[in-house]
Amino acid sequence: MILIADVHGASEKLRGLVASLDQPLLVLGDLINFTDYRTYEGILAELSGIDFVRRLVELRMAGRRDEARALWKEATEGREDELRVRHGELVDAAYREIGAAFEGAGAYITYGNVDRVEVLLEHLPAGNRFVDHERLEIEGWEVGIMGGGITSGLNVPGELSEDVMEDRLATLGPVDILCTHVAPAIPPLQRDVVGGMSKGSRAVLAYLERHQPRFHYFGDVHQPQASQWWVGHTLARNVGYFRATGRGVHHPAS
Repeated sequence: MILIADVHGASEKLRGLVASLDQPLLVLGDLINFTDYRTYEGILAELSGIDFVRRLVELRMAGRRDEARALWKEATEGREDELRVRHGELVDAAYREIGAAFEGAGAYITYGNVDRVEVLLEHLPAGNRFVDHERLEIEGWEVGIMGGGITSGLNVPGELSEDVMEDRLATLGPVDILCTHVAPAIPPLQRDVVGGMSKGSRAVLAYLERHQPRFHYFGDVHQPQASQWWVGHTLARNVGYFRATGRGVHHPAS
């Protein structure tokens, strides 16, 4: 199987991967691109311009979150209805483009913090399978998949509380491979060395410590301090920033 995450609108790279597939594809969320912190491109730039996004990113990366919120309020105040409509149009167009790239993939797809599941489902071609939180057998492996990102205070659509994640993980039970969008709460895995942000799930870490799956694959952190880590007998591995690399992780068949 091949595992990818953080596609973030890279439809041409995704088409290339799908065209060469000879094994199952697992997609671990964040399919559309709200903001690329490297180039400032994305839906937010289409709404408010590259210069605005650059300044917002600079403030967030510097930890000046109050100033970032003030900048956001200044840019959006009085335009809420206009921006809401335009945002909806851009999100729909983004999923239409990504959905077309999944044609013929037969992929297993879950969601990340930026994803709008209801719009994703509207544009997902037949033959692909959306997975919210479920246990599956893939190539002889028992695979548990759980979507969603941890809460950030930004009110993005795919976020879940730690309690909800804990409950959903409990329904999976022990598996050979755990796949999530979020990293476990291990500092070197959850810290983005470029974006300066740190986000990992305590519930995911607790699951790894309790059940010790052989592998844990995840995404979300684009430029991690460490890309893999041992949690007891579990190898936890970030599958990479697909928008930047166009590559995934190959997991051998059992």
